[in-house]
Amino acid sequence: MNFPFDVILFDVGGVLLTDGWDHRERAAAVAEFHLDPGPFEAHHLAAVDAWERGLIGRDAYLDAAVFFEPRPFSREDFFAFMLSQSQLLPDGALGIAGELAASNPCMLGTLNNEARETNDYRFAKFGLRRYFKVALSSCYVGLRKPEPAMYRCALDLFGAPPARVLFVDDREENVAAAAGSGMQTIRFESQDALRRALKALDVL
Repeated sequence: MNFPFDVILFDVGGVLLTDGWDHRERAAAVAEFHLDPGPFEAHHLAAVDAWERGLIGRDAYLDAAVFFEPRPFSREDFFAFMLSQSQLLPDGALGIAGELAASNPCMLGTLNNEARETNDYRFAKFGLRRYFKVALSSCYVGLRKPEPAMYRCALDLFGAPPARVLFVDDREENVAAAAGSGMQTIRFESQDALRRALKALDVL
């Protein structure tokens, strides 16, 4: 029997690893560095889109989001704390990705929203390039999920029929947008649930 997909794409934060810099991580930074959460969150939201699209670098983001006023800590200290928030996701899908990479039934890749500096750190820290042959990260392609263009970009690059591409993500809006492009989708909830869904699709 032929393998049902030419490409399987995984989100990273919330599927393989913890989110790198989402609400919980920013709340931890607010507590650690005694930030005023209102201004910090507003400045973050004004700058994060450009950072995740690769339009600005780490220092420009930090200047806009954190160091818009004098701070008693350094950019290096703050960024080190940001990186420390990245961990293996409990009950995550990295083990399943490893199984697929070992059997090599199709192209495996990631499709994620992430700034370049944190993305590169996470791929290196957790050895993700051992599993994935391509990384379609927002900072590399200048697009972000759930923009339809992000999924069209992936389909164009792989040249596979949309129905032969499977996308795994934990966020409903991202899954819905991928389905709208014609991809097959699974919303990630747990390792066991993903394993059952992949078995139903004859992937495992």
